[in-house]
Amino acid sequence: MVQKRFPWVQLIENRENVGFARANNQGIRASSGRYVLLLNSDTVVNSEALQILVRFMDEHPRAGAVGARLLNDDGSLQPASHPMLTPEREFWRLLYLDDLFPRASYPMHKWDDETPRQVDAIKGASLMLRRQALEQVGLLDKIYFMYTEEVDICYRLSQAGWEVWYEPRAVVTHFGGASSRQMSEEMYLQLYRSKLQFYRKFGGEGRAHRFKIYLRLAYWPRKTIASMLAPFRPEWEVRKRLYTRLLSELKTY
Repeated sequence: MVQKRFPWVQLIENRENVGFARANNQGIRASSGRYVLLLNSDTVVNSEALQILVRFMDEHPRAGAVGARLLNDDGSLQPASHPMLTPEREFWRLLYLDDLFPRASYPMHKWDDETPRQVDAIKGASLMLRRQALEQVGLLDKIYFMYTEEVDICYRLSQAGWEVWYEPRAVVTHFGGASSRQMSEEMYLQLYRSKLQFYRKFGGEGRAHRFKIYLRLAYWPRKTIASMLAPFRPEWEVRKRLYTRLLSELKTY
């Protein structure tokens, strides 16, 4: 379809799924613009969104990255940015305390839709990067097959003195998880593998081990409840299998 309808596009065809980071790096290396846009395939870019992002980067030379406002397909707000990952913030979220006192998320529903904000990390569904900044900090880290690679690049940009911004005037509709739903259980586990890789990379084995402890504390009760309900509800049998596998694989992560 791309070859027939858009013959002017440089199409890169991989014979296998090489993962988000590797595939996007292929595109970045093949491109030549002063900015690079990472954009999920399950998105619709609203009118003028790209122009707004480019104009923002032109006007903010210290911005290494900027992300658009993401909407769900029903028009509701989708989280497009979040505070930097830490094991403690993750544990807070896993205990459902973030709904009461946000520490692992931003109160984006309270933010002005016309005012850009400097943030810690941008969701990779729509993320514009400055090539000059990428040349300084490097491309996406291929240790991540899927998930957390955008957190990694935002962290490295911040560490190098670049700014990361959220630009709500640029709007992108994201149909969220259309790719990952094809392998929902595997992708759920991949999310935690990637987070452990991030903590190990920026903090060593001690930080990764601390996160494993938090995961066990959060998921053992989940597994126990799922085991009790599994004989009565099929969906809880699925959860029981997932939680059991996660806790078992923590030994090898």
